[in-house]
Amino acid sequence: MEPRGMKKWRPFATMPEQYIGLKEMINKQVEVAQPVLTEEQIEQINFTLIEALHTNKQVYLTYYKQGQYITETGFIQFVDSLGNLFIFIDDVFELKNKIRLSELIDIHFV
Repeated sequence: MEPRGMKKWRPFATMPEQYIGLKEMINKQVEVAQPVLTEEQIEQINFTLIEALHTNKQVYLTYYKQGQYITETGFIQFVDSLGNLFIFIDDVFELKNKIRLSELIDIHFV
């Protein structure tokens, strides 16, 4: 007698669209709205960005992306206020990330 292995689970995986739909519903329930920052908060963020750029200190960044708040640790490498973006190098994988200044929610030193 030969073991069935993974064949016995095949009937339950006949509708992959169902799993995709469930995953989308769960992701929509977790979504949050992008906060509106006050002028004082924006000014504090700008000041901290410039200071972190010139002193090369490590910072905690919190930004909004696709309905979620994401917090990362890294170093600010470049700030382009006219282009509305900045580049930071994350601490874990040392990758360059481009983020719009309008998506930045909070920044503070480690």
